[in-house]
Amino acid sequence: MHAMQYEFTLPADYDMGVIRSRVARVAHLLDDWDGLGMKTYILRERGFHGSPVNQYGPFYLWNTMEGMNSFLWGGTFQGPVDAFGRPEIRQWTGLAFEEGTAAGSPAAFAVRRRQPVPDGVELAAFMADAAGETGRLATEDGAVLAAAAVDTRAWELVHFSLWAHDAPKAEGDVFEVLHLSAPGRGELPRGRQW
Repeated sequence: MHAMQYEFTLPADYDMGVIRSRVARVAHLLDDWDGLGMKTYILRERGFHGSPVNQYGPFYLWNTMEGMNSFLWGGTFQGPVDAFGRPEIRQWTGLAFEEGTAAGSPAAFAVRRRQPVPDGVELAAFMADAAGETGRLATEDGAVLAAAAVDTRAWELVHFSLWAHDAPKAEGDVFEVLHLSAPGRGELPRGRQW
């Protein structure tokens, strides 16, 4: 599993209806994308759920690098680049993935928590704890799924979870889920990934 996210931070007075309309128009294009575990089309609106910004930030879990590369270099990614500019793309290596207690429910909200991997920690124990936290989040009421991944260049851990209701039981940035494309969700490896 490989995680990926890019974000477009938009002006404070930006009409977020533009993003909602765009997602409604194009989201289906990845509903059967080969190699994609799932893509969440997510946004934050300034003033809602504590967000200081308007932001569109799709989050992906890939089953294959070929699927990700086909998306990035095969022409599909050019659409958002043309509309909003070329973003920095964050990528993380998968640590853990679990389906949640509400796995069969539609996802309404996503929570993303990024944190540094502190200097001096014992890496095996830290990553095992991150995988354990993924499992714990998945057992919470309303959890659709939970994942953890790490960027070993920046030494950053990300926890990502989807929730069936507007009161997610996870800490981090809260996003509204506009659409979920999940053609390979059933193929994402469960549990710890080492």
